[in-house]
Amino acid sequence: MRPEVTDFTSAVRRRSRRAPFGFLALALTVSLAASLLLPASALANFFTPKSGGSPNANEIASLYKIILYMAAVVFVIVDGALLYSVIKFRAKRNPVAAQIHGNTRLEIGWTVAAALILVVLTVVTFVKLPSIINPPASKPGVVFSAATTEPTVPHGSTKLTICVQGRQFIWRYTYGNGCLNNAFASRLPYSYETMYVPAGITVILDIQATDVIHSWWIPSLGGKVDAVPGYTTYTWFRADKAPTPGHPVIYHGQCAQLCGRGHAVMTARVQVLTPQDYQSWVSRQATLIQQANAQVTQLRRQLTANGNL
Repeated sequence: MRPEVTDFTSAVRRRSRRAPFGFLALALTVSLAASLLLPASALANFFTPKSGGSPNANEIASLYKIILYMAAVVFVIVDGALLYSVIKFRAKRNPVAAQIHGNTRLEIGWTVAAALILVVLTVVTFVKLPSIINPPASKPGVVFSAATTEPTVPHGSTKLTICVQGRQFIWRYTYGNGCLNNAFASRLPYSYETMYVPAGITVILDIQATDVIHSWWIPSLGGKVDAVPGYTTYTWFRADKAPTPGHPVIYHGQCAQLCGRGHAVMTARVQVLTPQDYQSWVSRQATLIQQANAQVTQLRRQLTANGNL
């Protein structure tokens, strides 16, 4: 082989050995610069679920963080050992690779460690699961997990039942017991897109769909719940953040199941009112329904009298 070819081959090999370390240094530099330049508020709830609106949302976020932190520790240990090995035993310092056939104690150690991690995660999950599934009592004086049976509120506690109906591409909310069966006969109040709830009251949601599968989700109030045609799913939350009169607390959400071409506009909101403002809103809605029914009845009589019906 000619000398110039040999020199070129050696140079390529040296550059290929340095390339992974140069790439690693560049990646670390970019990551550090991004962490310094990006404001902390821009990453709020980026790695963890939203919470703070309901007790069950807080428990979901707490469980998620426990699993995330344990996974982060495992990631650092494993990738740290990998990075150390790459640098310590690189080809430049060790031209001939050492042949190691196994370390029984090490293999047993990491197998037992992995099993212990799974046991810890299982125990923590089952400890927190009841507080996610079972709704608490409403606050004295007057959060979100799906189920196929209606959650039971502690005996003697105040609760509010709201029926959630998903349709392409809007949410309808009907307020009051019996909203699943005789909402129209009982002339129960209703609203579209925005749900109105009183602060501190445990809210039970009966969720249905009229056409395709939807998914009702307000991240700050808990997990997403599918609305499936022909079935009723149930969930709950308790909005504990107290609003001030005239200044409600609003939580935003979105249909989380691709349901058609208008899926992106199928938004959802929960507006938390004081108990007094909520009662005023319900009374006002009942009055508006009575007025609308009276107008329709009068129009029907006129059309019937003119022979148009």
